Amino acid sequence: MSKPAAILRMGVHVPKLRLARSAIAAAMAWASPPGRSGARGARALCNWDEDALTMAVEAARSAHDPDGAPQSVLFCSTTAPFADRDDAVMLASALDLSDSIDSLNLGASLRAGTSGLISAARRGDARTLLVASDARLTRAGSPQEMTYGDAAAALLLGPTNPAALASVLATRTLGSDFVDHYRMSGASFDYGLEERWIREESLLQLIPRAVSELLAAAGLNAGAIGHFVMPGSAVTAKRVAEACGLQAAQRDARALTECGDAGTAMPLLMLAGALETAAPGDLIILIGIGQGVDAVLLRAEAGLRLAGKVFAGALAAQQEEPSYVRYLSHRALIDVDFGMRAERDQRTAHTVAYRKRDALNAFKGGRCEHCGTVQFPRSRVCVNPQCRQTDTQVAHRLADSRGRVKSFTEDWQAYAARPPYIYGNVEFAEGGNLLMEFTDVEAGALKVDDAVRFVYRIKDEDRARRFRRYFWKATTV
Repeated sequence: MSKPAAILRMGVHVPKLRLARSAIAAAMAWASPPGRSGARGARALCNWDEDALTMAVEAARSAHDPDGAPQSVLFCSTTAPFADRDDAVMLASALDLSDSIDSLNLGASLRAGTSGLISAARRGDARTLLVASDARLTRAGSPQEMTYGDAAAALLLGPTNPAALASVLATRTLGSDFVDHYRMSGASFDYGLEERWIREESLLQLIPRAVSELLAAAGLNAGAIGHFVMPGSAVTAKRVAEACGLQAAQRDARALTECGDAGTAMPLLMLAGALETAAPGDLIILIGIGQGVDAVLLRAEAGLRLAGKVFAGALAAQQEEPSYVRYLSHRALIDVDFGMRAERDQRTAHTVAYRKRDALNAFKGGRCEHCGTVQFPRSRVCVNPQCRQTDTQVAHRLADSRGRVKSFTEDWQAYAARPPYIYGNVEFAEGGNLLMEFTDVEAGALKVDDAVRFVYRIKDEDRARRFRRYFWKATTV
């Protein structure tokens, strides 16, 4: 790699909801083998209105660079909501990126995130937004139910500069059709093989080879590496590190303990954690696993001193999910009867949705150039009664604004996947207000004048036609 590509920004999104593994073990104790009751840590869970796409949007927003938009977007996921609709285009639209941006979806392997990183690094002269996100379903009582978690991570890559967080020095990829787990098209759950078999027959064979070739290409020995980033259990990571001669390198297991294995996002999530503990000049080896191995050599740069703790902050912002049954309901693993109030036709008017896409996807309202009034939705006539000028409004993005709660209702009669249905009037910081839904707020917690920000979430789902709609909601800061 003649010109090292650099990681310029990084972003992480871990859903607020956390289900303690001990709660899972207690709920399934009647069917589980002994020994699971002592499970440590918690699993990060999507709320009912979160999925791989909404998490990707949130992670990408925290990797935003005000000094320049990316030229391409890579969306990496094995659980993207649409099998035949461009999820990367939807991601770019929610971020209000140019419709001429290059967009690409990568999936079908948990290595998609690191493969995307390697691909972006090879285009070192272009600014690429790489986002990996997964929200994998797990069968109740399965080992995956304990170990998986939901999360997204984003990296902005481009030409190196003094503010860069890390440089990509070398990469190595080895492909191998070794089946450690799989999920057929149309299936809901992964089928996993025995961990020892995977470790002994694949990981301990492929990863040391890839690392050896990576170090040889860079002219380094294993003792120079300060951090070793590899998804997998603590036992497996330790054995592999020893086989690679990296037993002295630091390994950070916070993501596994406090979030869970987030699929394609996991290597990038763990990399974000490693970068927060690294010092400028430290060398890091990143491993991606999935029908082969990706190995990436990175060097921490001086920009880390100003980067902030996005990974630690995402782990710390949490709210306990006390109900195992409610978690099952949110993931459609049980079918709860919400009564007649839930029997609504959620058919989408696609013609209207397309014409209003700037408002719905990018959350753009209007700002009157004559009097400065902000409103949503944008219209030909200014809503200010002292103005009422026609055709004076320009597009004004509200997604990145803040606001306050003017009024709200906790509606226990209307249908909500997580009752009560909480909605109300939100006043934007720059003026204007909108009646909208609140999310990630429990009953009794919201107050008038609470500060809010806006997040991209699932609005509703048309189950008859298998279509999902998205819009922006308010959540407390």
